[in-house]
Amino acid sequence: MSEKSIFKKKSFYIILILILAVVGYAIYVKIMNDRYESKVEGTFVEAAEATETTEDSGRDDTYSLYLDKYKDAIRPENEIAIDLFDYSAGENVEKLDTFEGEEQVLVTKDDGYVEWTVNVPETGLYNIFLKYYPMEGRGIDVERALLINGKIPFSGADNLTFSRIWADGLFHDGVEKKQDNRGNDIRPPQIEAPRWEGVYLKDYEGYFVEPYLFYFEKGENTIRLNAISEPAAISELIIGQQEKLKSYEEYKTSIDTSKFQNSDLEFTLKKQGEDAEFRSSPTLYAIFDRASSNTEPYSAAKIKLNAIGGDAWRVSGQWIEWEFEVPEDGLYNISFKARQNYNRGMVSARRLTIDGEVPFEEASDVEFKYSTGWELTMLSDVNGKPAQIPLTKGKHTIRLEVTLGDLGNILNQIKDSVYRLNGMYRQILVLTGAKPDPYRDYQIDKRYPHVMEAMQKEILILEDIVDQMTEYTGQKGSETAVAGNLAEQLRRFVNNPDVIPRTMENFKQNISSLGTTVLNLSNSQLDIDYLYVSADGAKLPKVEENFFGKAAHEIRSFAASFFEDYSTIGSTYEGEDQEVKIIDVWLLSGRDQSTILKNMIDEIFTPNTGIYVNVKLIDMNTLLPAVVAGTGPDVALTVNNNIPVDYALRNASVDLTQFDDFEEVASEYHPEAFVPYKFQGGIYGIPETLNFNVMFYRKDILENDLGMNIPEDLPQTWDDVIELLPVLQKNNMQFALPSTEREINGMKNPDYSAMLAFLYQNGGQLYADDQTRTMLDNEKSVAAFELYTMFYTHYGIPQKFDFVNRFRTGEMPIGVADYMWFNTLSVFAPEIRGLWDFALVPGTVKEDGTIDRTVATWGQASVMLEGAEDKEACWEFLKWWSAAETKVRFARELESIMGAAARYATANNETFEELAWSHDEANIIREQWKWIKGNPEVAGGYYTFRHMINAFRKVTYDKEDPRETLLDYTRTINDEIRYKRKELGLDE
Repeated sequence: MSEKSIFKKKSFYIILILILAVVGYAIYVKIMNDRYESKVEGTFVEAAEATETTEDSGRDDTYSLYLDKYKDAIRPENEIAIDLFDYSAGENVEKLDTFEGEEQVLVTKDDGYVEWTVNVPETGLYNIFLKYYPMEGRGIDVERALLINGKIPFSGADNLTFSRIWADGLFHDGVEKKQDNRGNDIRPPQIEAPRWEGVYLKDYEGYFVEPYLFYFEKGENTIRLNAISEPAAISELIIGQQEKLKSYEEYKTSIDTSKFQNSDLEFTLKKQGEDAEFRSSPTLYAIFDRASSNTEPYSAAKIKLNAIGGDAWRVSGQWIEWEFEVPEDGLYNISFKARQNYNRGMVSARRLTIDGEVPFEEASDVEFKYSTGWELTMLSDVNGKPAQIPLTKGKHTIRLEVTLGDLGNILNQIKDSVYRLNGMYRQILVLTGAKPDPYRDYQIDKRYPHVMEAMQKEILILEDIVDQMTEYTGQKGSETAVAGNLAEQLRRFVNNPDVIPRTMENFKQNISSLGTTVLNLSNSQLDIDYLYVSADGAKLPKVEENFFGKAAHEIRSFAASFFEDYSTIGSTYEGEDQEVKIIDVWLLSGRDQSTILKNMIDEIFTPNTGIYVNVKLIDMNTLLPAVVAGTGPDVALTVNNNIPVDYALRNASVDLTQFDDFEEVASEYHPEAFVPYKFQGGIYGIPETLNFNVMFYRKDILENDLGMNIPEDLPQTWDDVIELLPVLQKNNMQFALPSTEREINGMKNPDYSAMLAFLYQNGGQLYADDQTRTMLDNEKSVAAFELYTMFYTHYGIPQKFDFVNRFRTGEMPIGVADYMWFNTLSVFAPEIRGLWDFALVPGTVKEDGTIDRTVATWGQASVMLEGAEDKEACWEFLKWWSAAETKVRFARELESIMGAAARYATANNETFEELAWSHDEANIIREQWKWIKGNPEVAGGYYTFRHMINAFRKVTYDKEDPRETLLDYTRTINDEIRYKRKELGLDE
């Protein structure tokens, strides 16, 4: 046979094989698709039995839909003043005939309710006015839920927020202003200055600028106020209409200018911003600015409290109020030396009131445009001409309140869009899974025609948002780019549905970015140096910084960097005088925490004890070298769990039980909180923070998508979780256990809290009582490890994930996580506000039928170093620092400065009762707190968790037998413990 014939024959067989392969693959794909379709259809049949899928994946309880529902309703001019004492039902309510100048006052506690029956003369939409007085409580805002005829009318009415009033207090010695011994201003303490405040019920997030409108039918209606947090007194509750603001032109024509004639046409009153009398939050205290040469007062090196506002003054509804006095009746201009250098291309809007009233419409939205330097912004009309404000002789007030203005409506649209887009993502996820097969034709457009239709609608909404944002900012910036990219991506999906499975991950990331945009745009920071109240037409000096001032400032700042110790906080002390007690305290956290602590020390601790404290902010890795070199501190704060015993093993930390009153100090803490700090009968640290897990869940998804009754159907045991997993997985959703592969800032930080929960709930223990060996080879420990790994090997629980984002999208509608994630979710996921909650961790049924919900704890501690010369002085400091009163103030100031996301995870039982948790939230945390268990620290203990994780990975990755794997690693752990004990001379 010729070579040519052989070649033809080989070619024929090759082509035939290729054809057969293609046909075979096509048949395989068809079979798999049919199987997958059957599986998915079964899933949807099951889901359909629970709840019918609607074409609109958005929320059905929003205020926007509520207004749309009653868009044709009139706004009657009736005013119904409710007789507060004539309530039809109530709980934890107190009647007072007189209180703080008001008569017939009703006081509601923080866990009660009060309900009135009201006769409304005409059907329509009404505003509701409330006059309240914040009673003494935990120092957080008052919150109430409003029910009309037994129902929450819309999302937002279930969380009405009323601010407290704060002011600068006096220092301990009665002075108003003070400096440390390095010439730095010390911020005065913030104290409550309660008074009566009148407000219309409105959206606390500020997306809706106007007060809420409530629909009432003619005739009898019920209004009920449920307390969520904090007690408050009420003196007025009125159903009516807020008076419509006049335009400036209308306002001007209503003024009889003949009664307001200035004799001094050059009168100018300068009021320093930092001298504000009142504010809505303790975070709005005076701040310092060293970035420019013309801030008053000025310093290039020292801390001078020369401004107010800053990053803390960014949340809608926050306000600052100044008092001033004018010498005569007249027409005045109002100006602010302000700086908005936080959000490029954006404006920070403020609502201005004078003597409690917005004078005209333009004053309800005063804009401060972006600028890198200080600028003078004057209250003006729409044409930019200075507004003439008639003021009578005497005292007046000016208040600036954060408002989102026209931006609020845009942000509300974006928030609703994020929610709808997440709904679309979840529906597609049910079909494709988190990792779709790129070669499979899912026919999404045929299976989900309503999703494709929703995408088409969403494209138009997102494009409209882009247009509105462009008009508002005057440019297309990064904020508009996110919405534009999503609109373009949805257009590609609609035109070519086959690309959807391949770009699901990118789609999810774009949705997350759009949610982050809401947060970024809703921040409205502003600095105020001072304000002017001047006679109409008076010439004001320039406030802009010139070239020579900038140059001189930079030179001074550079020179100061050679002499100023910026790691030391506040006053510093030297030990020349032998009679003076001085201790060095190092803080291993952040500058805000350090500043708060130092201010509290100088204001409270030092005056009361005569002990002077040097506070330094240092990095965690600096402590060990400094202690070894003999240059370490006397006391270290916020150290990790392992530090006290690690140092005790090397005789570097102090046993605190030697002090007579240690038991009194420890009585404020849960006994388990001290377990990590115990060693050979001593205790070497005092707990500062205490973290543990709870179970988070999405109410909307579990109820609407999975047909569960919440909270009745929430899993109570791990068996319940196992029963829930198939339902979740059929819908391509997941249950979250703390991840053993967690990464923080690119570093792997395995979370073994879930593993320990299984261990403790099963009756196991980590170490023998004498701490000479681990007990992981105990039968109970092995059984717990087998059950724990089974969740991953048998039930497909994910090991690596971002809980916050997956919870936000709904991919993980339920899971176990650190209870402090509550703060993060509250702040960074506004689109799901009110749709999630947390509950107790699932447990293990014990022989008596009760459920063991034990969870492991972790946190930070305070430790006294052995090198401290005056241990009694150090102990006095630790006693003060660990006391409930001190911790309460520290926690409140920390949250006020850094926001709700920085809520303190206190280890002090009494402090917890004073933190900003609602009544229901606090009850859940208290109940879980009963089940906490501390993890002992032993010599060589670092091997325990390292090899627990290794054993877990070997079982889940390599499919090794869990029993044999754990036993093998237990021998390795015990070898290291014996070696370390011998090295440290513990067995001698």
